[in-house]
Amino acid sequence: MALNNELLFPNTDIIVRVILVYIILVGYVAGQDGVESIQSDQRSLLKPIEVTPFASGISHWRNIRDENRFIQAEKDQPSYQADQVKEIVDNILLFQRSNGGWPKDYDMTAILTPDQRAVVSSTRENNDASFDNGNIHSQVEYLAKAISQADDPEWQAACLQGLDFILRSQYPNGGFPQRFPSPKSYHAHITFNDGVMVGILNLLHDASKGTKPFEWLDADRRQQAKNAVDRGVQCLLKSQIRKDGKRTGWCQQHDEITLEARPARKFELASICPQETTEIVRFLMRQPSPSSELIDAADSAIAWLESVRLNGIRVDRVRSTPESFLRHDTDIDVVVVVDPNAKSLWARHYEIQTDRPIFAGRDGMKKYELASIERERRTGTAWYGGWPSLLIEREYPKWKKEIDSLGR
Repeated sequence: MALNNELLFPNTDIIVRVILVYIILVGYVAGQDGVESIQSDQRSLLKPIEVTPFASGISHWRNIRDENRFIQAEKDQPSYQADQVKEIVDNILLFQRSNGGWPKDYDMTAILTPDQRAVVSSTRENNDASFDNGNIHSQVEYLAKAISQADDPEWQAACLQGLDFILRSQYPNGGFPQRFPSPKSYHAHITFNDGVMVGILNLLHDASKGTKPFEWLDADRRQQAKNAVDRGVQCLLKSQIRKDGKRTGWCQQHDEITLEARPARKFELASICPQETTEIVRFLMRQPSPSSELIDAADSAIAWLESVRLNGIRVDRVRSTPESFLRHDTDIDVVVVVDPNAKSLWARHYEIQTDRPIFAGRDGMKKYELASIERERRTGTAWYGGWPSLLIEREYPKWKKEIDSLGR
């Protein structure tokens, strides 16, 4: 802060001018210290922020082996608690890449050792950002919630950088890849599994409204978010799988050009998938003033989910001989048991042509029974689940009633 005391106080003698300049400078410094003190007080009074959006990354880092990670979890490595917001934000900023993204499958809540922090810091320029396993949109959302409580310029810059990264990654047709930039192989496909596209669109939907936790977001970015959501909705409607002219559900991944269902890893076959279909329908139901096409897409997806409901079986995890695999160790096996009283289940994958449940191991060979694939995959993938239950029983009927009351 440069001051010309002769211009400020032309009619005072030199001593008085020096005293007045000193007072101004002290006031300026005190003001700066006051701003920093307010920000520090805000950070110390932060309310807890839920960390469950990081659950998949936490589980992968701590429980699934991957020698390619630049840091590995230590045995019983401690974690920050939900009320330690500043410390978790510090981790999020530490892991952020210079392009605005984040690498997948690390624990944003881990209390890192000094050596681990040094290694993470050295990887800032890595081009390894990925949306897989609920990544990136979860960090942006967490930062937004922290900023909503404490107006910290560094936090805001990191959040905006992450949001801009997401906006840049969208395909012109509205889809999002699993990795960005320069994705290859199935990483380039439009990705619905592991919370990728729906997670991103839910974040952008919230950002576009400018309400908490994005009340601080500028108008231009709000509009960009809205435009991205509109394109994303159109991508969802166009990619819905049709059989005999009827809409059904969605695959885990779709071709980034043709929008057709595509396989990913060898055990992830092109199929219709209830878990991803459930998440997509939930997102579609959030849209204000839904079009007749959107309503038909949701109605048709619910009808398909109802039609492939599995009754009379349950899935048990039973004790078995301990065995070690590439990614995990296990002392259990997974078996399907006949049980007339069991709750409804859905398979992870259904054959597009027949609606039969299908399974695959690392050889990529399609099977029609869980017992026909190797134990490594039986215990390494959730092949059955009750994912659509709440949607079918409560959420969709409530939404449908609201839509019908509007005459749509």
